[in-house]
Amino acid sequence: MSDRAIDKTVELRDVRRSFVQGDAVIEVLRGVNLDIRANEIVALLGPSGSGKSTLLQAVGLLEGGFEGSIKLNGEETAHLSASGHTRIRRDMLGFVYQFHHLLPDFSALENVVMPQLIAGTNESEAEARAETLLRSLGLGERLNHKPSKLSGGEQQRVAVARALANAPKLVLADEPTGNLDEATADLVLAEFIRLVRQEGSAALIATHNERLAAKMDRIVRLHEGVLT
Repeated sequence: MSDRAIDKTVELRDVRRSFVQGDAVIEVLRGVNLDIRANEIVALLGPSGSGKSTLLQAVGLLEGGFEGSIKLNGEETAHLSASGHTRIRRDMLGFVYQFHHLLPDFSALENVVMPQLIAGTNESEAEARAETLLRSLGLGERLNHKPSKLSGGEQQRVAVARALANAPKLVLADEPTGNLDEATADLVLAEFIRLVRQEGSAALIATHNERLAAKMDRIVRLHEGVLT
């Protein structure tokens, strides 16, 4: 594989997705083309219902039914088996959603340790990595708190740490601050971007907030199923 190929963390070519509703075919993605370079943070803008989540699902290999080419770190994913998709999600991707989806019966530290154990990291290394990430996000005093004892902003910061726990090549975020008030959203996004840069990951962050998008390296807009 050439160095030039690996310089592109994401390469999408003519990616399409449609859904059948009764007698109608709804085209959500109508030939999306997108490159994201290594270490680049890209904002994906578009109104609600424009297909941003569908595009993130395509890049994240979270469901089938897509047409076109999706290359991640130079590897074509279109013809991989389900286990191949699982391998890429485990080894290369991190996810942050609008709703944090933390495990309620586990502490902040344990929520960040868990994906590392699944990836094969030993427990002591996983705990050290989790603590470093959480402290860098200002949660050093909240390591042993369960999600119910954390504020919304704190919970989302735990979700950011969890997404970065396995040092992913690419972080995908779907409206990661959409459930937070404006001041907290600004704080969480600033910490998110700082940590992604520090970790050397690329990121695709879906949002409808122009002000927050302006803090990223580049903005792409999804309009009528096509990126501009």
